[in-house]
Amino acid sequence: MRENGGMTLQIGPHTVDPPVVLAPMAGITNAPFRSLCREFAGGRGLFVSEMITSRALVERNDKTMRLIHFDDSEKPRSIQLYGVDPETVGRAVRMIADEDLADHVDLNFGCPVPKVTRRGGGSALPYKRPLLRAILRAAVGNAGGLPVTMKMRKGIDDEHLTYLDAGRIAVEEGVTAIALHGRTAAQHYGGTADWSAIARLKEAVPEIPVLGNGDIWSADDAVRMMRETGCDGVVVGRGCLGRPWLFADLVGALAADGTGGPPARPTLREVADVMLRHARLLGEWLGDESRGVIDFRKHVAWYTKGFSVGATLRNRLAVTASLAELSDLLGELDLDQPWPAGADGPRGRTSAKNRVALPDGWLADPWDASAVSCEAESATSGG
Repeated sequence: MRENGGMTLQIGPHTVDPPVVLAPMAGITNAPFRSLCREFAGGRGLFVSEMITSRALVERNDKTMRLIHFDDSEKPRSIQLYGVDPETVGRAVRMIADEDLADHVDLNFGCPVPKVTRRGGGSALPYKRPLLRAILRAAVGNAGGLPVTMKMRKGIDDEHLTYLDAGRIAVEEGVTAIALHGRTAAQHYGGTADWSAIARLKEAVPEIPVLGNGDIWSADDAVRMMRETGCDGVVVGRGCLGRPWLFADLVGALAADGTGGPPARPTLREVADVMLRHARLLGEWLGDESRGVIDFRKHVAWYTKGFSVGATLRNRLAVTASLAELSDLLGELDLDQPWPAGADGPRGRTSAKNRVALPDGWLADPWDASAVSCEAESATSGG
């Protein structure tokens, strides 16, 4: 609903203002990164965990149980769940509800990576309409009142689009909201997201909120997506890589109370401070400073994109193993550099795939789900 020119989003009993959701990203949206994004947002918005596999959760895998740990300030607590077996997904959702592990469950039908799709999961699964319905029914039926949402793509490829059928099935099975990434699995993260598909889905399922995802690199992009598609909110993934302050911009642009200001344009010194804090939080979360800094390495190129760093120093930053070493190397930079003109735009994976890895015979019959069994459930979570 619109208030004072802004927007709010209702996910079951939870009001999300602004209507902004952090997309689950394997190896990225762990508790430290969620903390950073949430701090810049002033605690506003919805911040989803890394993808959790239903089998790993039911079996109480150690890594998985760490990934579902939430800071006391995280409200609502949001878990994204992946699974291909309705019974296992139902057991996982029941466990979340009975043990008060989260306040919201999001189901992953959008992941395009081969290790997921070749099992029939992620963006491959909605092609099997009866299987999708069975999983949604099991999840909603075991949620004990927790809101269940889903994230999906347009389909497997342009010849096998599924999003409109999947949207209607979701409404019929009691899903609270749907997020659509405007790409097929075959596109992976290449090309341009098709925002017109988001508009078509919104027209097809007016009963529940539809969130748009894909190519949101700035708050202006989010505003434009909502204006052009009529969607009820946005899901931000790669746009916040190395840019957790994007959530401050999104609050300013989309909050119902109209508290907006100019976009964040930090100097390199301010960026370096955030980098050190991010690495420190990872070390505290993992219980080992060195492991935290090593895990942080993949973020270096995203944080420093557009700044004058130099290839040699950039490479040295990417192999640091202690906070002291990271701090010393950052100190060698020209930290007074202002925000560069080339700092916005695509980050992270941008490639397309030639084909989607699928189980044998997957495309033969969209109404036959016999190729999937509980053995296809992954035993580990995250990236």
